[in-house]
Amino acid sequence: MRSLAGQVFLLQLGVVVLVVITALVALVVQARRHSMEDAQYQTLVAAQTFAHSPGIIAALNSPDPSAVLQPSAEAVRKASGVDAIIVYRRDGITLTHSDPGQIGKHVIGPYAEAATGKSFTRTFQGALGLSVISAVPVKDGSGSVVAIVSAVVTVGKVQDWVNQQLPVLFGVAIGSVVLAAGGSALVSRRLRRQTHGLGPAEMTRMYEHHDAVLHAVREGVLIVGGDGRMLLANDEARRLLELPEDAEHRSVSGLGLGDELAGLLTSDQPATDEVHLAGDRLLAVNKRFAGPEGPASRVVTLRDTTELQALAGRAETARERLQLLYDAGVRIGTTLDVTRTARELAEVTVPHFADVVTVELLDPVLHGEEPTGASTEMRRVAVVGMERDDLLYPAGTLIRFVASTPTAVGAANGRAVLVADLNASDGWQAQHPERARRILEHGVHSLIVVPLRARGVVLGTAHCWRKAASAPFDEEDVAFAEELAARAAVCIDNARRYTREHTTAVALQRSLLPSRVPDQSALKVAYRYLPARAGVGGDWFDVIPLSGARVALVVGDVVGHGVHAAATMGRLRTAVHNFSVLDIPPEELLGRVDELVAQIDVDESGDGEGLGITGATCLYAVYDPTSGRLAVATAGHPGPAVVRPDGSVDFPQLPVSPPLGLGASMPGESAELIVPEGSRLVLYTDGLIEDRGRDLDVGLAALRTALTGPDRSPEATCAAVVGALMPDRPRDDIALLVARTNRLHADRIAEWRVSRDPAAVGPVRAECVRRLHEWGLDQLGFAAELVLSELITNAINYGTDPVTVRLLRDRALICEVSDGSSTSPRLRRARVTDEGGRGLFLVAQFAERWGTRYTPRGKVIWAELSLHGGAGPSVDGLAEFLFDEVEPLSLESAERDGTAR
Repeated sequence: MRSLAGQVFLLQLGVVVLVVITALVALVVQARRHSMEDAQYQTLVAAQTFAHSPGIIAALNSPDPSAVLQPSAEAVRKASGVDAIIVYRRDGITLTHSDPGQIGKHVIGPYAEAATGKSFTRTFQGALGLSVISAVPVKDGSGSVVAIVSAVVTVGKVQDWVNQQLPVLFGVAIGSVVLAAGGSALVSRRLRRQTHGLGPAEMTRMYEHHDAVLHAVREGVLIVGGDGRMLLANDEARRLLELPEDAEHRSVSGLGLGDELAGLLTSDQPATDEVHLAGDRLLAVNKRFAGPEGPASRVVTLRDTTELQALAGRAETARERLQLLYDAGVRIGTTLDVTRTARELAEVTVPHFADVVTVELLDPVLHGEEPTGASTEMRRVAVVGMERDDLLYPAGTLIRFVASTPTAVGAANGRAVLVADLNASDGWQAQHPERARRILEHGVHSLIVVPLRARGVVLGTAHCWRKAASAPFDEEDVAFAEELAARAAVCIDNARRYTREHTTAVALQRSLLPSRVPDQSALKVAYRYLPARAGVGGDWFDVIPLSGARVALVVGDVVGHGVHAAATMGRLRTAVHNFSVLDIPPEELLGRVDELVAQIDVDESGDGEGLGITGATCLYAVYDPTSGRLAVATAGHPGPAVVRPDGSVDFPQLPVSPPLGLGASMPGESAELIVPEGSRLVLYTDGLIEDRGRDLDVGLAALRTALTGPDRSPEATCAAVVGALMPDRPRDDIALLVARTNRLHADRIAEWRVSRDPAAVGPVRAECVRRLHEWGLDQLGFAAELVLSELITNAINYGTDPVTVRLLRDRALICEVSDGSSTSPRLRRARVTDEGGRGLFLVAQFAERWGTRYTPRGKVIWAELSLHGGAGPSVDGLAEFLFDEVEPLSLESAERDGTAR
């Protein structure tokens, strides 16, 4: 409503409403007046009709005039629509009335005028209330008045007639208001479009602003009328055309503009960027018409092309530079390779900014290290734009720049150095005079050396050269070169940091992964580790020899890449190694690792700063060569593939367990398989079977195809699988472990059942010595006999049935004694007063290693003796060894303790 259109709309609407109200009041008054006139006419006609009706004289002269006239009067009343037809005698006695109770009564009223023979109509307060009454005399044949007939219409009935017309009047009034409002709205809408909803103050301000802009723009504006007179000229037009002060309202031809330009301004032809001479200026003229009909005014704009040409050149150069900076942002730093990033800088710059570009970097930057300070010794890593290879130092050359060269100066102060004319630069030529001469002969004439600085450290330099017809570099080019180099330096520094982190992660991962497969006879193993495109990750594998010639195969995967993933992998591998020493079942081992991962997450994520372990899976399998059994448990990891000797491939179904850290202390499950000798066990991480565009089922099918076929060695199997399934650019690490199973044949296994009788120790010991003789291990007879005696005696004294002794001839002699008890002996140093406690100490001294493992039916105490002998003391030194290990006591102390013998 603040707009001009809104105010006009309110004014029009108010006028229309006032007019409609006035008209409505006038119509109501007029309707009331017309209704009263109609009532007067109606009563007069009714009274005259009845007064002149035939037979009324006879009825009046009849003995009972009321009885004759009353029915007729009622009939006429109903037919004419009046409220009453009353007949009076001249003396005022009522003969007929609409109210029978009034018949015969004397009527008081203005009837004297009718009694004299004159008719009249007036408003009168009678028996029926305020009424319109008309009275007409009834004359006999002699002209004498014998009676008076009056017709009555009450004013209330007249008002009812008026009220019946009011809805129509109000409807017409409302329709008129709506129609007028709609018309006013349309007019206001059109006005609002024309004034853009502006109010008077805003239109005034807009005019002031437009007037200010018109005179402030750097473009001439003229308005020429249809008669050829100048109507308006802004300040710029006056300056360009050198118009006099009184130019407005004068004829254009009289302003001294020249015939050509004056003719263009007054002609009826439009113009678009036509160039005309005005004094010493070339003006670009545009002309349009202000009105479609009649002698329209002409609107002319003028631009000085002599000034715009220079501005356009600078604008085009700026546009090209902005485009080049945009291209640099897109094309530089597409990889995290330092050398590739430097070459991208050179490729972006040539040929849009320079004809030849070389990039040199400090050697520490190439190795991912932090530069220690400014240096003039740099290695050239990129050369782009030079056709001949013998002019500039080739890529890969380590260059020691002379202190006077622009390169050394720029690297020292960290600012770009401009050499507009190389012919005059003695410092540049001092680097290599002969090479400088050949470069100048080739047409190279201008140089900018710009340091590559990131975080205040100079990483290297970029040399931009121009040759042949290219213009020499200037100061504006220096500023642009510094901007371009600054962006490239950030990308190079990011690549350097990545190189450092990648090198650190690779070194860490290589130190954490197995450097070799440990010696064992149960499995022949080959492996592959293939890092992802993004760098090192958390995939790992391991081969762990266990007691009883058994071997554990481990494959795991930690989500993510980089140092954190590699470090997490190392922690998990160490944990699995430590838990494997306990010789616990696979599912129990993974359960302990799961608890460890959950604890690590709590410790590292509790303060909100640690990364924790975002996800890890593991598969742990134990192969027993004496029985061919394979016990497997997995924590969220893909199960193994078993390639049987006939070439068929099977993927055993394993119990499903959640990844590490998500087990919620729930007991795990494992599966046990019987694997034929010569089978190949294939363990892998999900990067081998999962890739972009390939789901798990497709990956397993491809792995089955790669494994199916004739028997191959583990090494050949690894090569075949990698060749068939390795993607060109893997997104995830791949760890592959292939193991061919061997069996420990029956002739290398000896087993005896022992009754729980101390006397049974001797025969079993003798049987063991005979078996060692058969195996050609007589040199181990004493040590084995001593170890078995101690282990069997412990089992008989402290264990439960059944007691079993087993000897395994593998890479070492393995002595095992099992019983049904779950209690484990503990190694300790016996005191001089103890009668026992030295047996396990002797076992530990004679065996390379020993330990206890638990089985579903009890425990096994085992000890490994080297086949080459040399473990433990000799027979002659046994007594000395035992006494050396006992703390000496004096005789007095022994007697005091009651232990002297």
